[in-house]
Amino acid sequence: MPTSKPVCSAEPLPRYIMPDESEPEYAAILEQLEQYRNSQVGMSYYYIRAGENTNVLCRIIPGGKNVFFHEIVNHHQHGISDEDIEESVMRDTGAFTLPGHFHISPHIEKKLRSLLEFE
Repeated sequence: MPTSKPVCSAEPLPRYIMPDESEPEYAAILEQLEQYRNSQVGMSYYYIRAGENTNVLCRIIPGGKNVFFHEIVNHHQHGISDEDIEESVMRDTGAFTLPGHFHISPHIEKKLRSLLEFE
């Protein structure tokens, strides 16, 4: 019986959580991000969600006027420090009307664009 061998050392793709009715603010988040030009980098929209103990960078990919998927981004992999995230929250203008959600700062946007727009 023939056996198969892997052709390359590729790893499986990461799994993403598909938005559903358990997170009803997805549509509101996307609507507000679309109005803020600097939040879109490539095909994704980025924002910061403040938690009780930490702030996280999030990414939304739209699809067909809805949210295709949402993920929490490891901002350290993109050269964004915890201090960058905290400063972005502290200097936020309050344009995001959902509590605990903040637009990314121009500094974070610049870092994301330098890394992601050429991939």
